[in-house]
Amino acid sequence: MSEPVELAQLSEAVPAEPPQMADLKRLSDVPIDLTVEIGRTRLTVGETLELRQGSILTLNRMAGEPVDLLVNGTPIARGEVVVIDEQFGVRITEIVGQPQHQDAHGHAGAGQAAEQAPAAEQPPAAG
Repeated sequence: MSEPVELAQLSEAVPAEPPQMADLKRLSDVPIDLTVEIGRTRLTVGETLELRQGSILTLNRMAGEPVDLLVNGTPIARGEVVVIDEQFGVRITEIVGQPQHQDAHGHAGAGQAAEQAPAAEQPPAAG
């Protein structure tokens, strides 16, 4: 009752480029918004309405902490602010989501562990 089935031989040829890379190359000319965020704060509507020229806002970051690089609002990297020919720039120090560097014992460095701790939100300063 059963009939013999013939199966096609699978090819062992490996494509020159993985298909996901070819898909990404199609997107290489798509513009995106890259934002550098130095910090955040939370205000009430009333506090926002009271802002005037010279008002100071306290952000949730300390001076010298890394800034976040966001692509369309999604964090992709961290870096430090630099000045180049009187213009601000950012030197990328960490790509978000990449494995942390570890010492010979498999432990993350002390500085790296501190960078991963969430920043405590400070109370907003109304000017």
